[in-house]
Amino acid sequence: MSERKIRVLVAKPGLDGHDRGAKVVARALRDAGMEVIYTGLRQTPEMVAEAALQEDVDVIGLSILSGAHMALVPRVLEILAANGQEHVKIFVGGIIPDEDVPRLMEIGVVGVYGPGTLTEDIINDVRQAVVGAPAA
Repeated sequence: MSERKIRVLVAKPGLDGHDRGAKVVARALRDAGMEVIYTGLRQTPEMVAEAALQEDVDVIGLSILSGAHMALVPRVLEILAANGQEHVKIFVGGIIPDEDVPRLMEIGVVGVYGPGTLTEDIINDVRQAVVGAPAA
């Protein structure tokens, strides 16, 4: 089988300097057979979108603990749309207040995950979003 692996960009946009959760998720996705690109800390939305374009990813996982998610996520989505990358699925993890989740989903985020989310749930959701089938 030469089935293409799911390509995931894990990014830390904004000034938040804590990336342990992002690294845990990145490793879990990699261990589940996905190709993972981690951009590192303090990325701008422009840098995230450019990396997604250059790496031809299927999914972007944004880890945001700073509270700036309602500014950063829409900007990333705006740039992706301008680049013709509406097909890229966006997942957001971090400290996201419950009242912000519906708005994030309305603008195109596929999944939102807070502290304590099982990596198995994230893996299954990514697979479902990209290939339409849960993990075996």
